[in-house]
This record gives sequence, structure tokens and C-alpha cells, in this order.
Amino acid sequence: MKTIIFQLNSKVINTLVIFGIMKFLNSVFAFYINSSIHVALAVLALLAISVLEFDLKIPNELWAFVFLGTLTSYNFVKYAAIAGLHHRSLAQSLKAIQIFSGLCLVLLFFMAVKLSINTLLVTGAFGLATFLYAVPFVRHKNLRNLSGIKIFIVAFVWAGVTVIVPMIASETPISGDILLTFFQRILIVVALILPFEIRDVPYDSLNLKTVPQQVGIKSTKLIGQGVLLLCLVFEFFKNDSDVAYIISLLTFCVVLGWLLVISKTQQTRYFSSFWIEGLPILWLFVFLFFEKL
Repeated sequence: MKTIIFQLNSKVINTLVIFGIMKFLNSVFAFYINSSIHVALAVLALLAISVLEFDLKIPNELWAFVFLGTLTSYNFVKYAAIAGLHHRSLAQSLKAIQIFSGLCLVLLFFMAVKLSINTLLVTGAFGLATFLYAVPFVRHKNLRNLSGIKIFIVAFVWAGVTVIVPMIASETPISGDILLTFFQRILIVVALILPFEIRDVPYDSLNLKTVPQQVGIKSTKLIGQGVLLLCLVFEFFKNDSDVAYIISLLTFCVVLGWLLVISKTQQTRYFSSFWIEGLPILWLFVFLFFEKL
């Protein structure tokens, strides 16, 4: 009898331990997504792709600067309004994100002083666009609330930070190939954002005039496929193309195109915020794989 009771107790304890571990891992993963670490790594992956494509030599501090800048700016955009309205009643997880973002902001300043003035000026221009994206400046409206341009502001900033900024930091002249990559990156980010806009159709204000609101979900998916196709066409106009880059770009566009096709308003919790947002990381791994062959 004692043996049976002991075995039952052991099973209960093991179940509780496993449950506790799973709950802890879920909390860590939620913090990873909600604190913008995932999106910051995605932007860092796009920066790495630019460095590999053009064989750039950039300061080590720029890697940390871009990562920390993306993380703090995204958290500012996402949580500034919430924190202002509910500062005293913030959920514990949001307080942790605030503290984490504050520490990252301090580190960001330390990285900034080690970069060149030109790099900081160009980065500052894109940073200003991010600031105006979140902070009202005209009739209580910010760039995010201006009809129809939200998606292009985000794409412009991502492309600038991951293509133009490393060129300035490495003192590389802006060539035609670099401009083509810049426009490719804008198109790529636009395509990446579309699944988010499809997801947010039931929640977005009609004043935003997002792509799905204006043309419908089916047409939005077709536009996304057209954008990705145009991105691939741009590659054939470059003077110098790397085979590994072309293969990785094609792989990325095919995967994103498929995920765009299956996107819907009722998505699983992390469909967009993890799988879609993490595609640049996959792109980087594919690029590195074929680069070493």
C-alpha cells in the first residue's frame, strides 16, 4: 500500500514539476516576443544579410547599436501610450519590459558614442521617423494614424537601418546595386507586414486605411505576391549578384509567399509575431549555408 502511495506521490510531483517548467518556459517565450527581442534579432539578421551581400566591414558597436535601437524603439511605439494611461496599474510583465527597455536604452547610449558622426546622423534621421510614428505632432495625429502610409514608414525605416546605415558606417559609396537592395528591402518589409495587417483587420480603426481595409484580404494577398515577385525581378538588374544571395532570397520569398497565402484574420497566437517576424533570421541562415558550399 505504501509503495502504491509513494508511486502516486512521485507521479504527482513529476507532473507538478513538468507543469512548472512548462509555465516558466511559456513566460520566458512570451517575454522574448513581447519585449521585442525577436523583432530586434530579425532586423539584425537583415543587417547581416547586407553585410554579407556587399562584403562590408562595419564597427562591432553597430551590431549592438542596431539591436538595442530596434528593441527600445519598438517597445516605445508599442507601450508608450499604455504606460502613460495606466502607469500605476501596469501588469508585472509590462513593468519588466519597461525596466528591460530602460537598461537597453542606457547601453544604446554607450554604443552610440563609439560610432561616427555620419552614422549617427543617418541613423538619427530614421530614428526621427520612428519617433514621429508614435508621437502625435499634427492635430493629435502621428505617422501611424495617417491614412494608408503606416506600412511604408515601417518599411522605409527597416530598409534604411539595414541597408543605408551599414554603408555609411563602412564608408561604402552608395552604388546602383545598393539602391536596388534598398528598394528590395522596402518591398520585403511591406510583404512581411501584410500578414499583420490581415490579422488586425477586426481591430484597426477604419481611418487607418490599411491595405486589407481598402482592397480586401484576397487582393492583399495578391498584392503581396506581386511585391515579392518584383523584389526578385530587381535582382536581375544588379551588376554583381551572389549565387548564395539569390538562392536565399528566392527561398525567403517562396516561404513568405506561402505564409501570406495562408494568413487570415483569426491567426494562432504567434503566427505573425514569431513565424512571420522571424523569417529574416531564416533567410540569414539559408544565405550562410549556401555561402559556405
